[in-house]
Amino acid sequence: MSHNSGNNQIIIEGINIDGQKFRPSDWVERISSALASFGPDHKLRYSEHVQPCIINGARCLIVARGLSLNDPEAFNFILQFARKNRLRIQEKHLIKEWGYDFPDDVDNDALQANARS
Repeated sequence: MSHNSGNNQIIIEGINIDGQKFRPSDWVERISSALASFGPDHKLRYSEHVQPCIINGARCLIVARGLSLNDPEAFNFILQFARKNRLRIQEKHLIKEWGYDFPDDVDNDALQANARS
């Protein structure tokens, strides 16, 4: 999964809206491993819909729209986890486009634009 897939994914950063790194630092691996499965070679395979990555030195979780379609319960869990822990979400506006009610208590897209300035 590339992190340039247009309107098909959001990225949850391991940084909260105050700019602090989120702890525990292995949260990305915990969530992505919970949705992973073992392949025929007995190696862990991440879901095509939820994958860990590092962007600009921060641990992030790439969540594809397919998760909202195939496992809405897991998708909701991840969204609530991000919201409860006040994590930055890139492309947050897509969540509503995908048909989910997600409060706009923090405009993460604007925070990202300001951080790049």
